[in-house]
Amino acid sequence: MRFVARKSTIQESNDSVLPEYSVVKKQRLPVSRIDVLGVGISVLNLDIAIEQIVHAGEDPHHLGYVTITGVHGVMESQDDDALKAIHNSSFLSTPDGMPMVWIGKYVYGHQHMDRVYGPELMDEIFRRTEGSGIRHFFYGGADGVAEELKTCLLRRYPQSNITGTYTPPFRPLSENEEQDFVNQLSATKPHLIWVGLSTPKQERFMASLLDKYPDLNKTWNNGTTLLGVGAAFDFLSYQVKQAPYWIQRSGFEWLYRVFQEPKRLLMRYLMSNTKFLINILKNKSS
Repeated sequence: MRFVARKSTIQESNDSVLPEYSVVKKQRLPVSRIDVLGVGISVLNLDIAIEQIVHAGEDPHHLGYVTITGVHGVMESQDDDALKAIHNSSFLSTPDGMPMVWIGKYVYGHQHMDRVYGPELMDEIFRRTEGSGIRHFFYGGADGVAEELKTCLLRRYPQSNITGTYTPPFRPLSENEEQDFVNQLSATKPHLIWVGLSTPKQERFMASLLDKYPDLNKTWNNGTTLLGVGAAFDFLSYQVKQAPYWIQRSGFEWLYRVFQEPKRLLMRYLMSNTKFLINILKNKSS
């Protein structure tokens, strides 16, 4: 995905205390992980993921990131120890893609484990927490996409609080741009920072930001989670059509995406899917 010159809009935070959520009543407990070729995938489903993420916003000491991890992310990590460490250091690494779910269910025996897909996670959090006071910030997308996403989600969930958007350039942020972005976050104090870049760019960005600013939300009086949801920006703003639900559940959504963007995705999916299958079979035989 290409990026154009930075554009941003912000809304000052009123520092309101996060109210009690109707969506969550359970105590937040640690989530275990399964090992998929050295990458720890969180054992959860959509409901558990939302409970974890929303509860984290109530903890002013929480600052973390969520990776939405499928075959592509796992395979990118095989030759990149730093990327693997980023996934394994996340607050959550959700099972994005049915192969992660099948391994969790049928290899490890976690029958409650289910897919937690970026667009669905984002839409459901907005739906379930509308009017709760949660503050959202959007980072990423092509020119105008983050603002269009804001418009679309506010049309669907008008009581949501989207405090700002930031469209980065197609290159690393300069020192001044990065400081401007951080200043916007400090002004708006979001609970959730939705990051719409490609994998592994978004994972590196989230980990790098928190490594550089470990006290980012120290004075905000709320927990903050970054969520790398990739193409969710395009799907939920209706820039790109999502696969039908039955295709998503079949494990062949990658093929649907290839037909949408063959030049960009064909070789990526063929290479990563083939390597993934070979590695899984090798692990099973050993």
